[in-house]
Amino acid sequence: MLKPEIADRIKSFVEGADSETLKETLDFLLAEATHEKGEAAIEEAFYRELDFGTGGLRGLMGPGTNRMNRVVVARATQGLANYIINHAGDGAGVCIAYDSRNRSAEFAREAARVLAGNGLTAYLFEDVRPTPELSFAVSHTQSTAGIVITASHNPKEYNGYKVSWDDGGQVIPPHDEAIITEVRAVTSAAQVKHMDYKEACKEGRIVLIGEAVDEAYVSELDAVKMRPELCEKHGKDLKIVYTPLHGTGIKLVPRTLENWGFHNVVLEPSQAQPNGNFPTTKSPNPEERAAMELSLELARREKADVVFATDPDADRIGIAVLHNGDYQLMTGNQVGALLSWYVCETLREQGRLPANGALIKTIVTTELIAAIAADFKVSIENCLTGFKWIASLIRGWEERTVHGKPEKTYLFGCEESYGYLIGTHARDKDAVVTACVLAEMALWAKTNGKTLVDLLHDLFARYGVHIESQLSKTMPGKAGMETIGKLMESLRANPPASIGGVAVRRVTDIQNNTVKDIETGKDSAGPGLPKSNVLLFALADGSVVVARPSGTEPKIKFYFMVVDRDSFPLADRAALAGRIEACQAKEQKLLKDFDAITAQRVSG
Repeated sequence: MLKPEIADRIKSFVEGADSETLKETLDFLLAEATHEKGEAAIEEAFYRELDFGTGGLRGLMGPGTNRMNRVVVARATQGLANYIINHAGDGAGVCIAYDSRNRSAEFAREAARVLAGNGLTAYLFEDVRPTPELSFAVSHTQSTAGIVITASHNPKEYNGYKVSWDDGGQVIPPHDEAIITEVRAVTSAAQVKHMDYKEACKEGRIVLIGEAVDEAYVSELDAVKMRPELCEKHGKDLKIVYTPLHGTGIKLVPRTLENWGFHNVVLEPSQAQPNGNFPTTKSPNPEERAAMELSLELARREKADVVFATDPDADRIGIAVLHNGDYQLMTGNQVGALLSWYVCETLREQGRLPANGALIKTIVTTELIAAIAADFKVSIENCLTGFKWIASLIRGWEERTVHGKPEKTYLFGCEESYGYLIGTHARDKDAVVTACVLAEMALWAKTNGKTLVDLLHDLFARYGVHIESQLSKTMPGKAGMETIGKLMESLRANPPASIGGVAVRRVTDIQNNTVKDIETGKDSAGPGLPKSNVLLFALADGSVVVARPSGTEPKIKFYFMVVDRDSFPLADRAALAGRIEACQAKEQKLLKDFDAITAQRVSG
């Protein structure tokens, strides 16, 4: 028998819902009623409300308060509309984009109808578009907020709903908390105001946008070019294989590369068209080698210099580089370090590196970037995981001026999960412009007889070897969420004395803003970041292990960062290779031991 609270949630969910949602819900309930574990499946769908995480709403598609569907989208949009009206008044604009996932267009149109029903203007893209273009379009259309329907790189069963504020950056406190309060106050579909789609278009409450914004966005990226003469003269000499992984990147990545002078781009044909089923890959995630296999096979046939892969909403990009006769995939940390160095080096070479320049990275992103910042005498800022925190720093610097100039000049920001932003045209990670700058950097390296892997080793030789990896554990459903919570409580209350045979010296608790010295047991003040359920274990040899539940998926993630800075710079490349291998072995030892520690905590 269903728990009373679950029955109440079902009743609330269907109250005022449209006929299609009612049928979908009834079919789901009837189907599960015949299964042995049907009651548990129903409870999973209704036991809670989807909440805003690091990227807004995200969840499995299907009926239920804990699922992505039209009812949840409509309620979220009604809450957002209520907040916008209270904050900016009637008639404000909201820009809406969506990716290639199943039901994304449907959810985007539903959001537009609700905004129109509340007297707001919805600027709705007429077809799929990358998330970074939505970020650009919010300020371009002078909208108060933006919505993008996407689940980024998640499997096909997922969808999501991200909200941006007036600068195109994802909402942060106090806006996100206030929006959540408004959304939770919408307890029934009967409270949602809709307007007929055709009527709203006719009356100008829904305004379809597209090509004109595309042109403005592509034009804006011209200002980001670092070495335009190099690209114009030699761009054709770099051969690129590109796959959008059935996503929105096809709309702008080839076009923008062409605009930058890269005319030798080969598309992976089987993945070129948007398709929410992602039929050629298990997961459209460029962090995973499996997602790039087809494009790597094409690259081998074409003898391409580099391979680019963007995720479904084209905010993340993966890259493989032809090096010593084979293709080497580069991690998000490696690419972030290379881009940090390239931006600083190019600006310094051109006499344009500002004295108040700043790089931004998240707390789980490689410390190699900090070493680069110190060398170029620019600031390095650490923030929480989630690109909204990078956007928040950019906005803050612009709002706080010194002698009429921004407090700091943003140069580049990144997170280890393949997200990067060069330029301030957008306030979200942008795989479109990153593809162009990566191509430019690869071309510059090629003209100097090197690959991007060679450049990375140059950085290692100068600043020390930095090896990073990640381990993710998926724990779906209510039971999984509870297990993740208990594991973090265990690690917080009783941190391991050692990991991989190396003593743990300090534990930084971002949630409680404390740093515990393991030897003395004393607590001191933490880094002062916004509260987040993250633990950082600093080891005696300089390595760092981080535990962080995902804000967008039913996962807990562990990050492993190993550093060797002893006797660097290092001129002997043979010696460097040995040091890299030693760091890689140490990283694997940390990973295996911590995996065993957490598995024991979970089972115990």
